[in-house]
Amino acid sequence: MGHWWTRNITEPGKLPLLLALSSFVLTFVITRIVVRMIRAGKGPFGNVEAGGVHIHHVVPGVVLTVIGGFGAVASGRHGFGSAVFAVVFGVGAGLVLDEFALIMHLDDVYWSEEGRKSVEVVVVTAALVGLMLSGFLPFGVNDLTEDELQDRAGVIVSMGVNFLISLLALSKGKARMAIFGVIVPLVALVGAIRLARPGSPWAKRFYRRRHRARARAQLRAYRHDRRWAGPRRKVQDWIGGKPDPEPVRSLPGGR
Repeated sequence: MGHWWTRNITEPGKLPLLLALSSFVLTFVITRIVVRMIRAGKGPFGNVEAGGVHIHHVVPGVVLTVIGGFGAVASGRHGFGSAVFAVVFGVGAGLVLDEFALIMHLDDVYWSEEGRKSVEVVVVTAALVGLMLSGFLPFGVNDLTEDELQDRAGVIVSMGVNFLISLLALSKGKARMAIFGVIVPLVALVGAIRLARPGSPWAKRFYRRRHRARARAQLRAYRHDRRWAGPRRKVQDWIGGKPDPEPVRSLPGGR
């Protein structure tokens, strides 16, 4: 175990990345537990206010992220300082991304359907950092041999091709596959080959007169969403808490 730790974590300088990921996940978990207790009216916790203004935890999160980020850049990958700043950065990033939906909508949507985006972004971020910690590098650079890495032109071409594949998957409406494809190019390749989702830029451009392709894309999207929407919502509710029910809108005339 000690040999594995030295060879895979310490020597490559991945300890700050591991500490940042651990503190990021732990901060998110603790934050969600605290806000769910506040929501339920349990425990000694409460909202932080200053002058009648609710201070969202994204505010200290931004401060910690800035301190940790600049500190990590200045301290390098080894030493006590890099480890401390990595933890600070992870804590700040956890607080910020826990309110990602608030930043995106510029509104307090924490317990609404839009607030699910925060949970999704945190899970995706943790997964991507975990892949990088496991040895994957952006755009498939880790798949190149030592000789290929010496050829800068080859590296640039490889990164460019993988980037275009991820961009193609994104244009087909496969955002998650495009994001993960940045780290694992095979994922983006699958998304680039498969049919585009209805409403995506690719579908609007190339399926406009291809009625059969448009119908197949709509059917596949319907089946995919029907199969995975429910389980995905249950996992998001388990991780981040169930959103408040949508208010019932009355019909015109009071009906």
